[in-house]
Amino acid sequence: MELEEAKEKIVEALTKKAKSKSKFYFNDLSKILDLKPRAAKKLITRLIETEVLEYWSSGSTTMYGLKGMGKQAAAEHED
Repeated sequence: MELEEAKEKIVEALTKKAKSKSKFYFNDLSKILDLKPRAAKKLITRLIETEVLEYWSSGSTTMYGLKGMGKQAAAEHED
């Protein structure tokens, strides 16, 4: 799978689910891409590097979401 195809799948799936939640586990993204974890990790890392996705960590849990979406993003831009 190429980066552009992965980007389209992820953006489409996460946008559809954005009303109910904005952060997703790695396994959720892996299922969306229909790839094994190692292959999915490479593409997800590239999507983070190209600022399509961002990751969020609570210290014990790491989650991923579309860049600039969700409550966390809104709170970070308050002055």
